[in-house]
Amino acid sequence: MLNDETRRKLRLMNIGEFVEELEIQQQDQQTVALPFDDRFQLLTDSVYQRKYNDKVRRLVKTAKFRLPKADVHDILYIDKRPLNRGVMADLANCRFVDENRSIVFHGYPSSGKTFLGCAVAKEACRQLHKTKYIRLPDLLGEYADKSLLPGGRNKVLNKYAAFKVLVLDEWLMPDLSKADVEFILELTERRFDCTSTIFCTLYKRDEWVARLGRGTYAESIVERFAYNTTWVDTGDINMRQYLSHS
Repeated sequence: MLNDETRRKLRLMNIGEFVEELEIQQQDQQTVALPFDDRFQLLTDSVYQRKYNDKVRRLVKTAKFRLPKADVHDILYIDKRPLNRGVMADLANCRFVDENRSIVFHGYPSSGKTFLGCAVAKEACRQLHKTKYIRLPDLLGEYADKSLLPGGRNKVLNKYAAFKVLVLDEWLMPDLSKADVEFILELTERRFDCTSTIFCTLYKRDEWVARLGRGTYAESIVERFAYNTTWVDTGDINMRQYLSHS
């Protein structure tokens, strides 16, 4: 048994979980009878799993997903819904994050864009990537408010450029001012080729330039996501209505 001083030292080293897991081991006579190396390996595996689970929970909580319970294992593949299982499985393994690739979920209202965005981004949390969800109207509102403060503009840009995975919901839904488009251009420039962005939007690729007000800024923003991006059509089935009838 550990004495109080050893327990204190373990907790000071931020590995107090070892104390708790060891106490659990002590209650299992079969485990107690194992050689030291085997017991220590089991102990390490248990503590690692606890710390990993705690970190994932923190990442999911701080991401502030619109749908925190969304999960890739709950994606519905039904007739007339144009979701490809292979594509979704590829996104779920989060290789897109390592490749700094972005994703666009586009489709009709209530076709499941937000669910898919949150589900894939949650997998990024499970891969221990710092992730954030935000609606574009809320992001533009935050930027407008903070821009009134000294250095506020750069603080917002730095904050959202730092997330390895950023989910932008309701992308291009609001009418955009010139200042909004300038902000989006700067943010996408900082994120381009070093992070991954997940867009949830009503609009197809050929509609983006018009929604961004046309011009060189609009063309530049769209160009950044013309190639290293996976476009997923979520279709026109109203998933809320479908699930309410199921």
